[in-house]
Amino acid sequence: MERKQNIITHLSIKDKNKFLSNQAVRWKISLLLCLASGLNALDRNAFAILASTIQAEFSWSDIDYANLTSLFVFSYTLMYALSGKIVDRIGTRKGFGIAVGSWSFVAAMHAVVSTLAQFSIVRFFLGITESANFPAGVKASTEWFPLKERALAIGIFNAGTAIGAAVAVPLVSFIALAFGWRIAFLVTGLLGFVWLFFWLRNYYSPQDHPKITKEEKEYILQDDIPSTDNEGEKKIKLKDLLKRKETWGCFSARILIDPVTYFLLFWIPKYLQDVQGLSLKELGFAAWLPYTAMGLGTILGGYIPKLLIEQRGWSLNKSRKTVMAMASLLIPLLCFVLFSGANPIIAVLLISGIMLSHGLWANITIPSEIYPKQVQATLTGIGGTLGGITGVISQQMIGNTITAHSYLPIFIYIGGAYLFCFFCVQLLVGKLGVIRNINN
Repeated sequence: MERKQNIITHLSIKDKNKFLSNQAVRWKISLLLCLASGLNALDRNAFAILASTIQAEFSWSDIDYANLTSLFVFSYTLMYALSGKIVDRIGTRKGFGIAVGSWSFVAAMHAVVSTLAQFSIVRFFLGITESANFPAGVKASTEWFPLKERALAIGIFNAGTAIGAAVAVPLVSFIALAFGWRIAFLVTGLLGFVWLFFWLRNYYSPQDHPKITKEEKEYILQDDIPSTDNEGEKKIKLKDLLKRKETWGCFSARILIDPVTYFLLFWIPKYLQDVQGLSLKELGFAAWLPYTAMGLGTILGGYIPKLLIEQRGWSLNKSRKTVMAMASLLIPLLCFVLFSGANPIIAVLLISGIMLSHGLWANITIPSEIYPKQVQATLTGIGGTLGGITGVISQQMIGNTITAHSYLPIFIYIGGAYLFCFFCVQLLVGKLGVIRNINN
């Protein structure tokens, strides 16, 4: 598909001012998506922060806590694919609104339960309701941003997870210490309804938004496949998608890299304590840096390609794959240096570099760069389920590997995973920035 010329160059000064003012609409929506992802992480992590306090009050064992976390992971992974299909069917505005309202209600319900069985129920339903976050967020970003800005928009949305995780610890701890753990759950849950108010006031599709100009709409929709049969696009069948090698290229990026994501989120603090010898106090001062780096990486993974497209005239395919290739080469180098005897300070910096490079890859963005908007939530959901399955399996493997050997085999896998994944994307996905017409 030939790239259209940038519409903004053809506007009058008056129309340019209109156009630029409407840029704010798109980025306001991007901010809302980022906040939704942040709330998703906040509500998910609140229980982990308060776990020791709740365990002490109800005399729960570590096994009881492990069973509760497993219930969340199980329902989250199970529902991931289905939630994406639901969002594609009922629409982004309604689907995301229902999802955030539902998980906020369930999060707040933690404040009124007392028994292990009751906690099991709310954790199970929190996993179900939170599963729609990434499918809906990716779909919304795809609807509102042209191809050259799409990776950046999804990166900003995805960065909300790191922001939410970083904010969760001080916020939840402060509320719990001041007012009790039940109020902490109540407050974090109610924040979602504040978000929902602004979402319903501001989110419409570009075609239906009351404040959008014709020029802005054309700019956003410039990469869409022309169609005289809108209903035809809605009837894309999953079996037709699964027959395409591009789909399995997208899935390979989730299957290979999602386990790394889970490792970086759940095991890095433990690694810094067990291997690098950081105390809990030292960890509190140091651990924010890797997660901040990961959030920054998800944004840069979209911003750098956008910059290369606009300033150097590169194609989306060339700019995105250049960033992916550089990250794929940098990660094994950083892993090698890490295990060459780095001291704790250098180790934190090296891990931050690994997590920054991980964010640069932007693996969840790939479907939006090759497939129509109508199937984004479905593909994100299925990819998330497959990545969740390998992520759950990898958690057991990581524990066994560390117990029997060390962290070295884990970082060897990390060093090779991105290079192999890049090969899979090259082979199966092919050219990015060309939207495939599934109906033909």
